[in-house]
Amino acid sequence: MQTYRTIDFLDHGMRLAPDAGFIADDSIRLSHREVQALSHRIANALRGAGLNRGARVAFYSPNCALAFVALLGVLRCGAVWQPVHSRNPLKENIEFLVENNCEYVFYHSKMAAEAAQIRTSVPTLKGMRCFDEAAEDGDALLDWAAPFSDFFPDDEHGPEDIAWIKSSGGTTGRPKSIMICHRNVQALFATFHLCMPLPAGHVNLCVPPMTHGAGNIALACLARGGSIFTMERADIPRIIENIAKHHVTTMFLPPTVIYSMLSTPGIREADFSSLRYFLYTSAPMSPDKLREALEVFGPVMAQTWGQTEAPLICTYLGPAEHVQADARVLKSCGRVTPLMRVEVMDDEGRILGPGEVGEMVLQGDLVMKGYFNRDEENKKVNRFGWHHTGDVGYRDEDGLYFIIDRNKDMIISGGFNIFPSEIEHVLLAHPNVLDCAVVGVPDEKWGEAVKAIVELKAGHAATEEQLKAHCRATLDGLKTPKTIEIWETLPRSSLGKVLKKEIRERYWKDQWRRV
Repeated sequence: MQTYRTIDFLDHGMRLAPDAGFIADDSIRLSHREVQALSHRIANALRGAGLNRGARVAFYSPNCALAFVALLGVLRCGAVWQPVHSRNPLKENIEFLVENNCEYVFYHSKMAAEAAQIRTSVPTLKGMRCFDEAAEDGDALLDWAAPFSDFFPDDEHGPEDIAWIKSSGGTTGRPKSIMICHRNVQALFATFHLCMPLPAGHVNLCVPPMTHGAGNIALACLARGGSIFTMERADIPRIIENIAKHHVTTMFLPPTVIYSMLSTPGIREADFSSLRYFLYTSAPMSPDKLREALEVFGPVMAQTWGQTEAPLICTYLGPAEHVQADARVLKSCGRVTPLMRVEVMDDEGRILGPGEVGEMVLQGDLVMKGYFNRDEENKKVNRFGWHHTGDVGYRDEDGLYFIIDRNKDMIISGGFNIFPSEIEHVLLAHPNVLDCAVVGVPDEKWGEAVKAIVELKAGHAATEEQLKAHCRATLDGLKTPKTIEIWETLPRSSLGKVLKKEIRERYWKDQWRRV
């Protein structure tokens, strides 16, 4: 099968809607015709700056329209997109750029101080460029690219050539550089559109950082002639306003942001009639919150499961199944998608049958090329010929997959394995609970005891005993939290994920053991 360059898909989409389609934010709006010409100029400007095919080009910026335009120029010239999450520790980001021999950095003026440190810390840099204003490095992006030709000749490539490199984020140690090749991107786009056929004139609202799954979704939408409106942050009132204003059809938000939307006063009077696909991923949603979301947003909820190493959509549960589903189905992450194999494996490499719990493993064209310069890590993650996700789950008789937890999140209490997500689902069903986290804490008798940390909805109240009684109605004594604390806010990452590792550390920091 011929493997297209990523830019070929995006060119195809732009030809479908050269004047109707757009990339925009609050300060600029560019038609597809304008974007395509700019991407050629940027590609030529990068070649003029000494960048050859395969050069690493980093982006250090909040979401903005010009970042998407520059990304297309990078892909057109055969370079490698190296997105850097602007809210990560600067030291970690610099290590990522150095490890990958980064040659060029695009940045936003809001990141000028960080850019100055990068300039003196990455020895392989050939240049830097600010998106939105003139800076020490010269003209802003559009002025810099203006003198160059709006024709860049097609560049040869192979299916295993790298399209982008993303950081694993360091959740399990030093961050790893994840190499995604053009074959992976072709599988990503093909699978997305097989699962979610998009209507004509579709518009994607990109709110979470484009460095992560939201960027994948936006690019997939562009590949079918869609438009993108970007937001710098998850401002709930403005998200609601922009959905109606821009007739948004496709969007992705993490569950924590969706929960906040659902608790917003007046949410049921807002206009969500344009929505066709409201995706949630990164973490499961409570079935009760999903039912509420279906009432508020309509029959548009859709879940995908994947990871940076196998982008976005290894399993899928679409809007129709959400509407028809019972609570059991809503707890699942869906069914395996075309072009992928998903199985459950034990520690000895045996594929397990329905109902048996083990690690979720993958084969297929979505699976990354590998970690850059990490031979031992690559051997470990690919043992038994399958990509190991680190997610614990099972498959039922109907082909639905259920993720119970990450390996590292499992609580072992009195010799029994307890998976926090089951308890979290129960707590999230309480009408006064906004969000929660369940962790194991030190216990002399049981080794670990189950503890829940709860954040209540604004203006609502609940006591520890009320929440325990709510849990006991569904859970057995082993799983019912021994203690429940109510915090004003839970610690969250810049992506809105609850930082369970940080919560757990508060209780284990003075212990000689960690399990």
